[in-house]
Amino acid sequence: MIKGNNENIFLSPTELRYENEYEKHSYALLNNTQSPVQDHTGKMTEILFLTSYPPRECGIATYSQDLIKALDNKFSNSLSLKVCALESGDTDYKYPDEVKYVLKTSLQESYNDLAININNDDCVNIVLIQHEFGFFRVQENAFLRFLSVLSKPVLIVFHTVLPHPDTSLKQQIGSIAEVCASVIVMTNNSAEILVNDYGVNDGKISVIAHGTHLVSHLGKSVLKKKYGLTGRKVLTTFGLLSSGKSIETTLKALPAIVKANPDVLFLVIGKTHPEVVKAEGEIYRKSLEEIIIQSEMTGYVKFVNSYLALPELLEYLQLTDIYLFTTRDPNQAVSGTFVYAMSCGCPIISTPIPHAKEVLTPDTGIIFDFGNSEQLASGVIRLLNDDQLRRSISTNILQKIVSSAWENSAVAHAILFENISEEQVTLQHNLPAIDIRHLRKMTTSTGIIQFSRISQPDPGSGYTLDDNARALVAVCMYYKLTLDKKIVFYIKKYLSFIKLCQQPAGNFLNYMSTDCTFTTQNQDVNLDDSNGRALWALGYLISERNLLPAVITDEAEAIFQKVIPAIEMIHSPRAMAFAIKGLYYHQMVTKSNGNHKLIKIFADRLVQMYRHESNKKWEWFESYLTYANSIMPEALLYAWLVTGLPVYRVIARSSFGFLLSKTFNKNGIEVISSKKWLLRGETAGSFGEQPIDVAYTVMTLSKFYDVFMDKEYRLKMETAFNWFLGTNRLHQIVYNPCTSGCYDGLEENHVNLNQGAESLVSYLMARITIEKYSRKPGIMCMKVPEDSGNSSKKKNKSPRGFN
Repeated sequence: MIKGNNENIFLSPTELRYENEYEKHSYALLNNTQSPVQDHTGKMTEILFLTSYPPRECGIATYSQDLIKALDNKFSNSLSLKVCALESGDTDYKYPDEVKYVLKTSLQESYNDLAININNDDCVNIVLIQHEFGFFRVQENAFLRFLSVLSKPVLIVFHTVLPHPDTSLKQQIGSIAEVCASVIVMTNNSAEILVNDYGVNDGKISVIAHGTHLVSHLGKSVLKKKYGLTGRKVLTTFGLLSSGKSIETTLKALPAIVKANPDVLFLVIGKTHPEVVKAEGEIYRKSLEEIIIQSEMTGYVKFVNSYLALPELLEYLQLTDIYLFTTRDPNQAVSGTFVYAMSCGCPIISTPIPHAKEVLTPDTGIIFDFGNSEQLASGVIRLLNDDQLRRSISTNILQKIVSSAWENSAVAHAILFENISEEQVTLQHNLPAIDIRHLRKMTTSTGIIQFSRISQPDPGSGYTLDDNARALVAVCMYYKLTLDKKIVFYIKKYLSFIKLCQQPAGNFLNYMSTDCTFTTQNQDVNLDDSNGRALWALGYLISERNLLPAVITDEAEAIFQKVIPAIEMIHSPRAMAFAIKGLYYHQMVTKSNGNHKLIKIFADRLVQMYRHESNKKWEWFESYLTYANSIMPEALLYAWLVTGLPVYRVIARSSFGFLLSKTFNKNGIEVISSKKWLLRGETAGSFGEQPIDVAYTVMTLSKFYDVFMDKEYRLKMETAFNWFLGTNRLHQIVYNPCTSGCYDGLEENHVNLNQGAESLVSYLMARITIEKYSRKPGIMCMKVPEDSGNSSKKKNKSPRGFN
């Protein structure tokens, strides 16, 4: 028998064992003079990129700059990114600070000098080479010797992989691959060619798709007005101009297209390639202009003869109705221009390069034969005459390529760096800035809208008490952190919505339509959980009464008191758990026997549920694990903090430990699937992970760590939050830094592109929760999953703590 709070509370033998383990753990902590979480600062890992680089105007230069920017944005506190710029001829560029070396690719001695410098440079850990045949054609042997004498691990990216090589080319590529620690290609087709045609060991090959830009997707009509294109159906192609682009294929198709669609305009964006200008001047561009004049298409074609800055280019692509890719080179493995168009959701009509054949299916685009203007015209007319088909293709292409976002490319490269490095690489995610742009966008004069279509709010989805209650918690947390007076507007907004949902009896309805009427769904589902969440939100707001205006906290108090008589009747375990949280926060500022009594009633019900369902192999409150699971152990922890009854603490820890054992694995955290609940004696579903469950786990781990100071809780909290940043089963970001929204979940092979209120607010709660633990502002650790990458040199890493 253990006494607590002047009552006799009996613990079962299992619970008593947990109580004894807790006492031992507490004694160890009290006698430990060191912090339970150690500081993990490490040496920066320097990656040296051999690549063409801006201001040189070249597709690979742009590619490398985008990749380096993405890596720097995510890992600047663990990776130092430097460049050796490749130059040909008598060029003399003024480079940015990250350029450390320059290689004159036409000079044999330049290769030898560079190899000596790199080998003697103690800062350089890994050399990454962007390979294109034209870079090293003048000094192929010097390049091979350079590779062979480098003493640092080399990673090479093949931008072009030619099929059916002759003996000389096969030997050359084989020699390059042999001395490199890893090989990157951008398509599965290229990987197959390397294995089948060149005999490269597939264990060395990683496929990392060409990165794509996250885009906020501004409206076409707004952008067309901005660029003077209102009323036009816009066909676009872009890139440094050369005959290989085969622009004439479109020009020859244009008369037929214009006849069917007189409002068409063909945009040709990009200046002539500098190397082409050197060799032949503007002969090709002039030949195109002659075709336009002869076919009387002058009013239907516009040249944008400049190298556009990225923001302007992305706007042109967003206003585009159809993107045309007409290259005549069947061996072009991948195209950056093609990828940029995909990132903007452009319906694409393309010649059958390997990249197009991998990405474009009937629901994502159209493929036509090289040089076939009739097929091109037919495809364009079909798409222009079917608005719904274009919209469908746009959505499908965005879903198809979301995994290739530059942020995901950065994660894939970083994992590869860790695998091939000869020294330990401590990868740390940079914490994204706390950003509420999407929250503002999703909020109307009524409240926060329930769903979105990709990143655009869907007003037709209406509102829910659930979302507005969680939003109220999130903005109160944000206000407590920042004291930003502007956020008070949103606190009032979400509180007003909760009040609007309250019924005369004190209880709440959940579902509201766009016109602010309650829907019939309120009669079809149990609303206990929604009522519990509302009490949590109200209690949390009231607990911040020292920071918030009295008029707000007084109104919350009135709503809170009105619901209390109705709340005791709830019996849903999660509803009771949310209610305990709300009552706990209220009790922090208003000591109340009524709060104490209700907390104990709900906690005792949870204890009885636990004792009824649990055994040695299933330490839980129900015979299944579903959603918002961590709320129940957290609620019992709050109940212990209020009442002092040890049984609540013991079951809180045992049940939470059981939950963690079911949701953490080599991939980090994998919360219970929304597609298939975990039933006792069965296996869990493998996909359908939702941000809300990860966020609740982060918040529960935070509270457990604050109370018990057990470093495992903190390490798991870091691991759980990193799920949003790419440390998950798919190695894909769930938080979108471009929109500041959060994808709606991890499906089997992709993220759900929609960024609704539940996911957004869940991420914000988790992000604000984690902020107080960062010893260096904006830094978090990344635990790399054990099965990451394709490198033959794999290392098993344990979780690391904050810096």
